[in-house]
Amino acid sequence: MSNDFTGGPTGSDRPDDPQRSATPSSTHFVAPIDETSLVAVDSVRVGEKPSNLWIDAWRDLRRRPFFWISAAIILLVVIVALFPGLFTQTSPVDDCQLSNSNAGPAPGHPLGFTKQGCDIYSRIIHGTSTSVSVGFIVIVLTSVLGIVFGAFAGFYGGWLDGVLSRVGDIFFSIPYILAAVVVMSVLSAYRNVFVLSLAIGIFAWPATARVLRSEILRVKTSDFVMASTAIGVSRFRILVSHVLPNSIAPVIVVTTISLAAAITAEATLSFLGLGIPNVMSWGNDISQAQGDLRTAPQTLIYPSIALSITVFAFIVMGEVVRDALDPKARAQR
Repeated sequence: MSNDFTGGPTGSDRPDDPQRSATPSSTHFVAPIDETSLVAVDSVRVGEKPSNLWIDAWRDLRRRPFFWISAAIILLVVIVALFPGLFTQTSPVDDCQLSNSNAGPAPGHPLGFTKQGCDIYSRIIHGTSTSVSVGFIVIVLTSVLGIVFGAFAGFYGGWLDGVLSRVGDIFFSIPYILAAVVVMSVLSAYRNVFVLSLAIGIFAWPATARVLRSEILRVKTSDFVMASTAIGVSRFRILVSHVLPNSIAPVIVVTTISLAAAITAEATLSFLGLGIPNVMSWGNDISQAQGDLRTAPQTLIYPSIALSITVFAFIVMGEVVRDALDPKARAQR
């Protein structure tokens, strides 16, 4: 009885008590463990291929026919622009004869002749370099300005974001075609590829800056940015090494589509007579052929087809790349 009040073990609480050992509460059942399943779960799959956004995008792109079709057209256009002599030996200027004015196809001249008796096929081939050169120079200019303004505005924020965003809004409110018309009219004595590209690109970069700024605002709140800040990495290095590479995907899509818009803008300015004088381009040929649409439609149709196919290829490429870089779009297919 004293053990009950002093806290000592009673007869039924002692480990060697036969009554306690016979009770059901002293028996413990342990379920069998299948160790092979645990090993399968915890094992590292070394044989699997690494995956990230770009690898997944490439795996999606190579399964899409429109990607290969647009890539083939773009590659062909670039080769034609760089090496026109591989596709025609006829001079678009020196071999013109008025006796062939607005004539139809002839041996060695599959598309016929212009009003001046020049070979249409040769002019299209040599005019490719002007349109493509303007497009690529515009894209380089808009990408540089758009990335600089968008990256600094989105990452640093504050008063810098306010100033850069307002500057972008000012340029964004001006239609770049109208601005290019004014610039080319003022600089009519200095018309060349670079001046034309500058007139288009200096007013076309705000779209790239806006897209990049919004993407950086999303990426800079990620955990890896917080971790880089915690270990003392400078903010500029975080922007260049971590934030910008993870935000560049939408810029690539915008750049691809903007290239088509730049080629169209060059053709528009040339059609209005504000392009590069005495230089072959699709816009100049379309402008010169508009008066002969009823009598010689081939002089306008073929340059228009070349322009349309090129612009279509870049637009399709931009759309396909956009879908490939969007995980939600990939999951819905």
